[in-house]
Formats: sequence, structure tokens, C-alpha cells
Amino acid sequence: MSRLESMRRRLSAQIDGLNWAANQIADIKGDVLELGLGNGRTFDHLRQQLPDRRIWVIDREMNAHPSCVPPRSDFLQGDAAEMLQQLARAGVRLALVHYELGIGVADHDTALSTKMSQHIAPLMAPGGLIISQDPMEGFDPIKGPDSVDAKRYLFYRA
Repeated sequence: MSRLESMRRRLSAQIDGLNWAANQIADIKGDVLELGLGNGRTFDHLRQQLPDRRIWVIDREMNAHPSCVPPRSDFLQGDAAEMLQQLARAGVRLALVHYELGIGVADHDTALSTKMSQHIAPLMAPGGLIISQDPMEGFDPIKGPDSVDAKRYLFYRA
């Protein structure tokens, strides 16, 4: 599979996974976290699907398309672990986390997602969901939508 085909598969998985998750968290109180903003496409999709939820965004720098920039009050810029600790100190509870940190190198990204898991866990509302491109620890793996290959995107319940 070419990298272009892999990207198409990733984007389809994101759309289907985020739409599925938006329905799954309907009765769970809490905010949403986009961990890794990038160009802002998934943030834009989340705000469309979950217009009544506060969506926190964490990234090292702002590189989003101008139409996908989160409100200043909801964008935390800096080291992800430090920003997650800041949210925990503020008492934030999350119903959904979309985790997309990393550089696309499996060993590096798995080590990072394992480390970030311990910082995400204290923020999760009971029954909240984590959707990730990389394996997470300390959460219950669950089956996501049928349209998403279980190896492409991972789904967890807190």
C-alpha cells in the first residue's frame, strides 16, 4: 500500500471513528480533547459534530489552517505532558480524547503514547472514550465502528 493510499485509509478511519464516538458519548458529561492539532482538520470535524462541547486542543505550535484555529482560551501550547497536568489541576473532565501525537515512526510513537496514557487517565470521565492512532495503556480496548480496521485506529473506554 502506498503512503497516499494509507493516508486515505487513515482519513476515512478518523471520520468514521469520530462520528461513531460523538454518538457514543452523548450521555457522558465532559469536554473533548484534540491532542495534536496539526493542520486542524480533525478539530474542525469535532467542532462540527460536537457543537455543544468545549474542545481543548494541545500542540507544541500553532500550524492550523486559518479556518481551523481553536479559540485562544481552548488552545494549550507547549509540552503535552505539562499541558495535560495543567488541565488536571484545573479539574477538567474529558468525555472524549482524540490522540494524534507522533511522527509516524512506530517505535517512537508507541513509546510516546504509553507515556501520555498516564497523563490522560486522571482527566477521563467514567465511560469516556479515547481514539488513538497508537496503542494506549491503562484503558479498556473496545471495538470501534465496523468500517474502521482494528489495526488502523484504536478505541478505548476509560
